[in-house]
Amino acid sequence: MSTNIFTSISFVNILLQPIRQQLQSLKIEDHKFARLLCKLIPASCPFEREIKIYKRTILYIPPLCKLNPFYEQLVELRFRALTYLADCHGEDVTLYC
Repeated sequence: MSTNIFTSISFVNILLQPIRQQLQSLKIEDHKFARLLCKLIPASCPFEREIKIYKRTILYIPPLCKLNPFYEQLVELRFRALTYLADCHGEDVTLYC
């Protein structure tokens, strides 16, 4: 049964590989596109939460972003957009952090 699970996981990875390659090959050559990417892709995982009552943590929800199969490519794309804005246009990128 475990070989079936690994086979299905590798099959899914093979199916997702073209989308990953597309994300990695995106060229950032427009400052409007770079700004849009920085606004759309969050700097940190928006799903991580701590639920507290009277300064005691009752429930901790871990960051779920790493379950996204394109997480690494999106973080890299956001980083490339930030560096493009900072290096090529001299913008202050702290607005997006």
